[in-house]
Amino acid sequence: MLNSSVYQNSSRFAIEYMNEDIKIAEKLVKEGPLSEASFQKIKLAYSGRLFSVGFEVRTLLYIGILLLSTGLGVLVYKNIDSIGHLAVILFIAAISFTCLGYCYMKRKPYSNEKVVSEKMLNDYILLLGCLTFVTFTGYLQYEYAVFGNFNGIAILLPAILFFALAYLVDHLGVLSMAITCLAAFVGITITPTELLQKNDFSSRDIIFSGLALGAFLLAIAAILSSRNIKKHFKFTYFNFGTHLLFVSCLAGMFCFDSWLLFFALLIALVSFSLWHANKDKSFYFLLFTVLYGYIGLTYLIFRILEKMPGSLSLSIAYIYVIGSSSMIILFLISTGKKFKKNAGI
Repeated sequence: MLNSSVYQNSSRFAIEYMNEDIKIAEKLVKEGPLSEASFQKIKLAYSGRLFSVGFEVRTLLYIGILLLSTGLGVLVYKNIDSIGHLAVILFIAAISFTCLGYCYMKRKPYSNEKVVSEKMLNDYILLLGCLTFVTFTGYLQYEYAVFGNFNGIAILLPAILFFALAYLVDHLGVLSMAITCLAAFVGITITPTELLQKNDFSSRDIIFSGLALGAFLLAIAAILSSRNIKKHFKFTYFNFGTHLLFVSCLAGMFCFDSWLLFFALLIALVSFSLWHANKDKSFYFLLFTVLYGYIGLTYLIFRILEKMPGSLSLSIAYIYVIGSSSMIILFLISTGKKFKKNAGI
């Protein structure tokens, strides 16, 4: 596969070559040997522009990895009695360690700045290795309980490995997987097993751990960004952290009697997130901040309306929903245009 520099140089050469041909054709039209009709046909033939198929190739590779992982899972599920658990675990381990070892050997030297991989295929080999490693540790714990009663270790080990690989190889996808594994580890560690089995996610421990983990991710993002360590990772940390904080705040409002305390925390979080969205001119952060804030405000309004007479509260509710929705749409449209204008788009 051609590396990015070769591709850019070849693309630039092709464009210059086409422009030169068109200039020669224009000269021939002016001098007489070439007719205007023939020139228009030449110009039409050269009017097609080079375009990148990088997105399509990446999509096909990603789908291929997902299909491979799914196919291996189906194959194992249907033939587990004849294959045996140990053989399956060794097979998964071989795929995982081969992929991870290959990517580690082919990595570029570490840098605090963004490092672009020369071969796109390496990124997807790394993703395959990470996905199979999670399967390996989970399968190992489920079948042989190598970590005893500490089920969270089967998730903590991939989280530690993925954080290290994300920085060594400079991969945002692996960083997202690391944060996801860390969140799963925290949830499994602080939550009694019976709550998970009953799907009871209103536990105080889960909500407060979500708040703590969200604040931790924001702090890590701020510290590393201030020290110019992989500043492009900041968005991923902020994305996971703010969503965790917002969801935990709303869950606290819905589940606990002290919902006013969580509403006050939600207001503070909305203010901070709006400041951050305006600072980075990020419409994405602005959008979900407004939506989360609107959900919290609507919950507060309806709590108040519950204490009013039925007909009056229903009328106010209709007016509030229609009026507030219209105001939010107008606000998002005007702010989005302002962001685009400031960005010069």
